[in-house]
Amino acid sequence: MAIYDKIQWTFKYFVYLPYYLVKAGFFYFIPVSYRGFVNLNDEVMSKVSYYTPEGLKKLRDELQQLKDVERVKASKAIAEARDKGDLSENAEYDAAKEAQGMLEMRIAKLEEALAGARIIDESQLDMSKALVLSKVKIKNQTNGMEMTYTLVADGEADLASGKISVNSPIGKGLLGKSVGEVAEIQVPNGVMKFDIIEISR
Repeated sequence: MAIYDKIQWTFKYFVYLPYYLVKAGFFYFIPVSYRGFVNLNDEVMSKVSYYTPEGLKKLRDELQQLKDVERVKASKAIAEARDKGDLSENAEYDAAKEAQGMLEMRIAKLEEALAGARIIDESQLDMSKALVLSKVKIKNQTNGMEMTYTLVADGEADLASGKISVNSPIGKGLLGKSVGEVAEIQVPNGVMKFDIIEISR
């Protein structure tokens, strides 16, 4: 086993093993010294986010593609690079391992998002306030420019389509506001103020 692989295996063993033991219900088999690294609160480990059915399907489809197709490609690329000789001077192998690492990070991020994903019930939303899935029309108090945004979960954000994340600076400033109120958005140059003109769905 190459030195790089040994280091990677050791890291995964000591960092990820306690987490998966907890998820499997074996918390008390984890050495006491490791328990401080494990958060037993699933709501903290997996932040809850609300999605439309379409948005949730998009996340699931991407995760399946990465696991079933891209992960296989990454493993094949590493195997092919390993066959080319000395790993200590094999730039192609290093690049393949780095690409695999980035892929696994994306997979982990999607799994975390899906673990906390919920389908939103629009019938239970307060129509008078700016909440997730609200379409909010705002007016910049400084220059009078009007804009309309739809508040969505992180995974559905698409600025080109006017969809902004509820966790973005603008999204956070708009959440909970009603028509006639003023949203104050923190930006690098200070605070921008927007009048809430209209809220719809």
